[in-house]
Amino acid sequence: MAEILLSLTIIGVVAAITLPSLTGNINERTWNTQRKALYARFSQAIALMPAVNGYGTVKEDASGSTIEDTAAESFITNGLSKVLQINNICDSEHLVDCGVSSSIMTLAGSKIELPKTMNALNPLMTGSFNNHVQSFYIKNTRAAAFETKNGESIVAYVNPGCVGNLQSMQFGYAAGGLEAGDLFQRTVCANFIYDLNGNKGPNTVGKDIGVMTVMYPSDPVIVAPYPASKILASQNLNSATKACTNFDSEFRMPNLEEAYSMFVNNNLLKPTNFSATNYWSSHRAVRPPNVSVGIGVKMGTGEIDDWTLGNTNPKTWCVKR
Repeated sequence: MAEILLSLTIIGVVAAITLPSLTGNINERTWNTQRKALYARFSQAIALMPAVNGYGTVKEDASGSTIEDTAAESFITNGLSKVLQINNICDSEHLVDCGVSSSIMTLAGSKIELPKTMNALNPLMTGSFNNHVQSFYIKNTRAAAFETKNGESIVAYVNPGCVGNLQSMQFGYAAGGLEAGDLFQRTVCANFIYDLNGNKGPNTVGKDIGVMTVMYPSDPVIVAPYPASKILASQNLNSATKACTNFDSEFRMPNLEEAYSMFVNNNLLKPTNFSATNYWSSHRAVRPPNVSVGIGVKMGTGEIDDWTLGNTNPKTWCVKR
């Protein structure tokens, strides 16, 4: 009997040690599978939408305060719901009614309130912008939320006046096109914060919570970056590309749209060693007369810029495959 009790005690101790780790691994695999499935469904839905801009009405008074705003709700009701099965829609004052948690644990491990407007998502996403191409203004639209038939809770932030397309992103440095030096906010049509299991928990970025961003109204691109929890040191582009796979075999350099999505959502995504400086993307171009450059994002302004491939100023923020 004593031997049996001793064996049971040992089994209990081993189980107590290994069970939390095992459960965590199972949750991690489940979230990863759900995240990929959600992205696949959204990619198909966005491709089927007749347009990703121009939804709803946004009006402001003389002081710039919003007096009417149906952009996000209209985007969901008149756009997404036509190509995606949606169970419930909630306005900005009732986001939690769609199963969204009122607070989120960020990648850096701090809690923040769920953003209810585009400005709360990132203050650099709204207001009046000027650059060498043109002046533009992005309104501070209110968020709306919805639930999918699969049980995900999703908050949408919409820029109904988004512009740009993939063709203009070839960086031919032609006057009037989107090019290095542009403030890129105007290309963001919609941004989503998703929670794979509603408000059940852990309500943590990188686990059940993530982001997706839709860019360009013509030939829209949707990305869902899953960023690393650590910023790598400044280095040239070729070294930075290798550094991502050396950091972790599942990580890579973000493409330009992924890098910009990380700018849009950096209050949620930024790790503890984040700084609002220059970051590489995998995008490359040729600057006249014949200079090979890499294109990246200035996280402190929302500007895209180019740097020679040997420039060691930009930092590296990898994303998971």
